[in-house]
Amino acid sequence: MRKSLTLLTAMAALATSGCALFGGGGGGTKLDEFRVARNAPLVIPPDYSLTPPRAGTASLTAEGAQSQAVQALFGGPAPRPASETGLLEKAGADRAALGARSVAGSPDTAVIDKGALTQTILATPAGDTQIASIQTP
Repeated sequence: MRKSLTLLTAMAALATSGCALFGGGGGGTKLDEFRVARNAPLVIPPDYSLTPPRAGTASLTAEGAQSQAVQALFGGPAPRPASETGLLEKAGADRAALGARSVAGSPDTAVIDKGALTQTILATPAGDTQIASIQTP
């Protein structure tokens, strides 16, 4: 039993050692990934001969460039269907304040009932220390 176990262990070691023992392992040469394909030579990019803008010529402002980009991407404002136009008129889209999004985040704007404690915390002036403290009635 002991001899068969030793023989089985020796055969397992031979099987797992690989084919290098029998001469089929490639002779010790290692693969070189740079031999597969030739490296292309470095190329200097072409000169586009860009010239700086001249004084007195028309230039694009940031707003002009943005409107041109929107026009190129979307083709200008799309016509709205009559149902959407009617809904916007009933909702008062023409009477909406321009800075409505800025006003909505203001502590003075009562969008929802925030409660007395939340109103007190929001109305607290900024302090000059790192420690936050508040006194509520």
